[in-house]
Amino acid sequence: MRNIWTICRKELKSYFASPVAYLLLAMFAIIWGFFFWNAVGIFVSFSMQSQMMGRSMPMDLNEMIIRPLLMNTSVIGLFLIPMISMRLFAEEKRQGTAELLLTSPVRDMEIIIGKWLAAVMLYGALLAITALNFIWLFAYGKPDWKPMLVGYLGLLLQAGALLAIGTFISTTTKNQIIAGAATFGVCLLLWVFEWVAGYEQAAWAKVMAYMSVVSHFEPFSKGVIDTKDAIFYITLTFFGLFMTARSLESLRWRA
Repeated sequence: MRNIWTICRKELKSYFASPVAYLLLAMFAIIWGFFFWNAVGIFVSFSMQSQMMGRSMPMDLNEMIIRPLLMNTSVIGLFLIPMISMRLFAEEKRQGTAELLLTSPVRDMEIIIGKWLAAVMLYGALLAITALNFIWLFAYGKPDWKPMLVGYLGLLLQAGALLAIGTFISTTTKNQIIAGAATFGVCLLLWVFEWVAGYEQAAWAKVMAYMSVVSHFEPFSKGVIDTKDAIFYITLTFFGLFMTARSLESLRWRA
């Protein structure tokens, strides 16, 4: 565990030693802040229109603001996750330090989990920015915080799974751009697999729809923890880390 934490801290420092982390934080803050204030603006406008028309409709902050924003956060992550994972091993291979890392007295899984954990923690820092905006909702309204926490859990599970896939792809090339583009392509496919179920009911279509990361996040966005959805994300995470271990093992043999 000590080796994992050491590698994790080293990887986090490398993120913040370069403009990568600051660029991601700034981009995420601006994009998500725009979504947040537009969602609030639409909510306020709809509320005022209802009052002017003499309608006393109950306005649910969770359904009208928080849930759509959590879904939007999931979409934003689709673009940012490749930028987080693309350098994990590709940069080591480009600089020629991968051999030193693989020959160090540290097990492959400790290296993999340490780097993956650093990527998840950086994504967690991005999510922490959203909490600053939600403070305004609690200051001027009464949203239910429990579904919000469940939604954040779903975002972390989803990000962990996609980052594990990105970690594996990063081991296959020394070019960060290629690793990022390939990761984005795979993440996009896992995002749109659900579309097949809209026009096809065959068994293969149901399997593809089940592989979609979107369908498994929707219950979390509603504040519902479904075991099968959590198991899906955890299984996908283990698969990505397992493939990363096999890829590193092949690098040892080729070296």
